[in-house]
Amino acid sequence: MAREISGDALRGHLETMLLSVLERGPAHGFEILKRLEAAGCGLLKLREGSVYPALYRLEESGLVSARWDDTSAERRGPRRRVYRLSQKGQKRLMEGREDWSQFVSIIGGIMGATT
Repeated sequence: MAREISGDALRGHLETMLLSVLERGPAHGFEILKRLEAAGCGLLKLREGSVYPALYRLEESGLVSARWDDTSAERRGPRRRVYRLSQKGQKRLMEGREDWSQFVSIIGGIMGATT
């Protein structure tokens, strides 16, 4: 049986995963969290307390842009901030994918995994 993936195992990869999810289209924080969990087949467990600070860092560095959702007046609940991948973020995502591929190749070789 597969084990859940969380915490330390994700450190260093969360921001690239967030960029990857936003490549599929703009989304608010909770939607991003749900997309990640769905892509991880329910085994990827993230906390809002790690996702939102990462989104703020990505916005501050210009890798994503964000705006407040204007439709929040039409529904109940708090306003939502919608995040969108920037051109700079697209470039960083491509670099992150190359880094990940190299990481998997090197660690897989050490661990004896076939790739």
